[in-house]
Amino acid sequence: MRIDLIQIGNSQGLRLPKAVIEQAGLTDELDLEVAPGSITIRPLDKTRAGWAEAAAACRASGEDDLADWDAVVGEGDWE
Repeated sequence: MRIDLIQIGNSQGLRLPKAVIEQAGLTDELDLEVAPGSITIRPLDKTRAGWAEAAAACRASGEDDLADWDAVVGEGDWE
């Protein structure tokens, strides 16, 4: 597919057809990789996706008590 660079303020940009964006699964945040003679655009890997929901579920189940995290293995065992 042939597309042209367009002027956007002091920069240049691309206009991607909606069908291309949907087919590639692109979202608002993208990962851009530059190599000699090419640019690769991918959807951003959302490594922490779902963490907020998991934390809320942990809280709701009462499994978020961190009081025992202050304990040291073998604490009090030495003389």
